[in-house]
Formats: sequence, structure tokens, C-alpha cells
Amino acid sequence: MRLNFSVLRLAVVASLLSAAVASPTAYAQGAGKGASGLPLPRFVSLKSKRVNIRIGPSADYAVSWMYTRLGLPMEVIQEYENWRRVRDAEGTEGWVNQALLSGDRTALAAPWMREKGKDVYVNLRKEPQSSAQIIAKLEPGVIMHIRQCNGDWCQAKTEGVEGWVNQGEIWGAYPGEAFK
Repeated sequence: MRLNFSVLRLAVVASLLSAAVASPTAYAQGAGKGASGLPLPRFVSLKSKRVNIRIGPSADYAVSWMYTRLGLPMEVIQEYENWRRVRDAEGTEGWVNQALLSGDRTALAAPWMREKGKDVYVNLRKEPQSSAQIIAKLEPGVIMHIRQCNGDWCQAKTEGVEGWVNQGEIWGAYPGEAFK
């Protein structure tokens, strides 16, 4: 019996897609590891200004979306060979070649607040505390580079300004996650 390569590929992808995907809260409880040896899920960023997201883990699959923001944070939720299944801040998922991803940590300022209207900001503070001086007001969706997080606050830099942002007001670090 001869198997059609396309049918075999679809079967492999279907089994990958049906695999349980760890939830973001699993990170704090001890995330699993992917084939790369790196934790799943985890945050990365886009290494290129133009990145195609595909419906399956191969260049043979159709492009479902194109991202055009260098440094955009993405969450890796699954691995297959040199492909990574990623999720963006809005929940869109797809596959991207690992060569287009960077381990540099970035985050978005409260993307869920975009729809709240004008005069909604995320405060960048001089020190990691609520009473610290506000040094910048970031509009929702602004990309920032994250240097470290202590579980409550993240040291971030954007547009030449560096300070601390409340970890609960960004998408790009898990609640309670600490790293340097």
C-alpha cells in the first residue's frame, strides 16, 4: 500500500496540533521542555521585519499571516523540528521557522487596553515600585525591550527611555516570572 506524502504530512500535523499545549500559568509551575531543550511555553521575539506565519510546520504550507513589526513578542507553544508554533498577543497562532525568532525578550504595553480609548497608558517608572516617579507614559501596544523581571516588575527600554513597568501591564512575561 502506497501512502500519499500529503496525507502523511497532514496526519503528522494533525497529531501535533491535537497534542496538549501548556497554558501560560504552567510556566510558573515548571514548564515542560520542547525538543530543543528549551521551556514550553516561552516568550521570544521576531528577528525580522517581515515574518510569514504558516498553517503547518513547513515552507510547503500556506502563509496565513505576515507580521511586519521587528521585535514583536511571540509565545512559543509547540516545536516540530526547526519550526515553532507561536501565538501573538491577540491569540493568533501559526508556525514559523526558528531562524526568524530571537531569544531577545520584548513585550507589548497592555495590548488589551487598545480598545479603551484615549488617555489610557502604561506607566514606565524610575524604580520598581508603584510610588516611584513616572518617567514615561506608554500607549497600549508599544514594543519594549525587557532586560529583566523580578516577578512583579520588569526593567524595560523603549525609544531611548529605560525604567520599570508593572509585570501585570505587559504581554511578554508570565505572571510571577523572574529572569535576568
